[in-house]
Amino acid sequence: MVKMIVKSIRVKSALSKSGLKELNYSLNPYLGCVFSCPYCYAPNFTPDREASENWGKVVAVKENLLEVLEREVKIYKRGVVGISTITDAYQPIEALRKLTRESLKILLKNGFRVSIQTKSPLVLRDIDVLLEYKDRVDVGFTVTSLNNKLEPNAPPAKGRLRALEELSNEGLETWIFLGPIIQGVNDTEVENIIREISNIKARVIFDSFHYYRGLKFKEGSIHWWVNLKNKILENCKRYSIECHEQSEDWIYEKKRYYKTF
Repeated sequence: MVKMIVKSIRVKSALSKSGLKELNYSLNPYLGCVFSCPYCYAPNFTPDREASENWGKVVAVKENLLEVLEREVKIYKRGVVGISTITDAYQPIEALRKLTRESLKILLKNGFRVSIQTKSPLVLRDIDVLLEYKDRVDVGFTVTSLNNKLEPNAPPAKGRLRALEELSNEGLETWIFLGPIIQGVNDTEVENIIREISNIKARVIFDSFHYYRGLKFKEGSIHWWVNLKNKILENCKRYSIECHEQSEDWIYEKKRYYKTF
């Protein structure tokens, strides 16, 4: 087991402007991520050098996040806040520090809408908060494979789907991010994943892998992606699932976020 180093940092801002069309702001309570997925681009854009150079071994906790957020929600225009746009806000440290849970409370009670993306069923811990403001919350789980071959340090995909189903059954808006899809790695699992969620009321957002420095995977060919995209859309139609390709605007998300330090 890898020994984790947890450090505290102070930040100037909690919310950052989002580069995604569907989001107005981003909120990431931690820098660094213990899940350390091999396709993750975040190390290239993480301002904390210790976390960046020791990805998966160092997590920086934004110790003054809640204090800063309390100030910002009083002066910022209300909008949609994406939680976990860079690193997973429900990684194990959250079970102890609860920055994500307390941030949810602050945002929702002040009229903001929240969109959560995670790989962890730990989000179920906060179902009381989510249900209290269910008309202003949506929760999505990233799923790249049903056997965790791409994410060995993250919670099992089947557990994520069970959590997704529980949230959906409670009447919350739910979705999965099917991606990144990597040519020759997990592209053959697409149909199985879509079939697996066919009984869950959840929409699908999908995207291919985008290369960044230090990653061992390569981007797929245009021909491959066009064929696979059509296959995904056909499968979603077969199971009557709402399905969309991820907007390319996400590419700018990290660039905007890391200007806030």
